[in-house]
Amino acid sequence: MRPRVLVTLRIPEAHIVPELFDVAEVVFPIDPAKAMPYDDVVAAAHDFDAIINQGELTVNEALIAAAPRLKIVANVAIGTDNLDKAALAARGIRATNAPDAFTESTADIALGLLLATARKIAEGDRYVRTGQWERDGFHPVRWEGMLLSGKVLGIVGFGAIGQAVARRAEAFGMRILFNRSQPDPDPRYRDIDRLLTEADVVSLHTPLTESTRHLINSERLALMKPGAILINLARGKVVDEAALVAALQLGHLWGAGLDVFENEPAVHPGLLELPNVVLCPHVGGSAVEARRAARMLASENVLRVLRGEQPVAGSAVV
Repeated sequence: MRPRVLVTLRIPEAHIVPELFDVAEVVFPIDPAKAMPYDDVVAAAHDFDAIINQGELTVNEALIAAAPRLKIVANVAIGTDNLDKAALAARGIRATNAPDAFTESTADIALGLLLATARKIAEGDRYVRTGQWERDGFHPVRWEGMLLSGKVLGIVGFGAIGQAVARRAEAFGMRILFNRSQPDPDPRYRDIDRLLTEADVVSLHTPLTESTRHLINSERLALMKPGAILINLARGKVVDEAALVAALQLGHLWGAGLDVFENEPAVHPGLLELPNVVLCPHVGGSAVEARRAARMLASENVLRVLRGEQPVAGSAVV
């Protein structure tokens, strides 16, 4: 019997390496509009040898137990916090991610959120669309924003994405500081607390671990400069959302640009009410070119594992 591969979202067949169709039956969900729900994946898992995960599917002990034939889970994502790595390893199931595919697209969104927040672009868009501009006339002081040139950007998490953000921000005339998990001799390195006190903008790009959960809490928000901006493209749980709402309501921060949320897709209602917060529905990597590259990598890894080979170098997490 040919191996069966479940792709949890309907995607173009051209985004899958052609050879996979030669060696396996590739199955897509019936509903073309959304990712396959967790319960549906568990119900079908006993028939599949591989899963290409498009919706950050939670791969836990229950799903693994329901999938006796499973050999690999391939994440079309950078993140891996949806994977129970210990349970996968115990069963000898490989797991991979797409560590490089979304670097440039995520860095683009970081600068987009920063510009939208600093220059009140989203707020201005609403002002025009709702007819307020026509009713109220031109009030230039209302729309005075923050000039990025000369400001300090503090980047928390200085991997490939953080460095790509730095390159873009330098083109705007920003000075870069960074923090990473280990001290660095680079003169731009700061420990997290010092970085927060020095930066005009803080951009988060760190993975979610036990040590980074609520890394940005009420105490650390208080360390940030009055009038600073917070950008989050890491994981929602890196920020204590309730504390962020409080800091914004008090006027301590200029604003925030968020692509990820603590309990997404639910968003703290306080964030929804604040005009100086720019919200995106976790679209950091969502460029056509980036998605295609990540899907090709995921399907290549599935093909390799089904052939008894190793995943592509640098993409294996289990």
